[in-house]
Amino acid sequence: MGNERKRLQTSLNSEVERMLNQQVQLEDQSSQYYLSFASWCEREGYVKAAEFLYEHAEEERQHMLKFFKYINAVGGHALAAEITAVPHEFDSLRQVFELVLEHEVKVTKAINEIVDCCFQSKDFSTFQFLQWFVAEQREEEETARTILDAFDLIGEDSPQGLWLIDQEIGRIGAEGVDSDMGDINQ
Repeated sequence: MGNERKRLQTSLNSEVERMLNQQVQLEDQSSQYYLSFASWCEREGYVKAAEFLYEHAEEERQHMLKFFKYINAVGGHALAAEITAVPHEFDSLRQVFELVLEHEVKVTKAINEIVDCCFQSKDFSTFQFLQWFVAEQREEEETARTILDAFDLIGEDSPQGLWLIDQEIGRIGAEGVDSDMGDINQ
């Protein structure tokens, strides 16, 4: 009876809660993907790309925790994500970053769906919470596109070109990644 009463005291729409828990799963999956990408890059000798991707793996984990804590803070029930199959082998450094962009676009679409659901159900508190993620996703996609541009501008047909791309990824990571995660209890 206590749980039923607590559940009645939340303004979190059950559909929004379901979507937020799906986002927990997606953010955790993102972290696992970035870890896999980083490991492959490190093994292949792309040191700066590996550092960039390890950093992003942790950032995605923090995103997952931010969603997790928000769900519980507003009276919902955050659910731990299931571990899913993660790819471990890639054909090239370019493929890794093409997959990064593809995955970030998928995350952006998922965030936008939740935002739309919040707006439609008049859950303006969650709508406001999600605005940070809307801006973050724009930045994530932009960073991935900038890295892919480096492949076209520098060229990847030689070991020197790949080395320069790796260095550029490190530079983009140092300058373009916003490490301010904000208040995780937001």
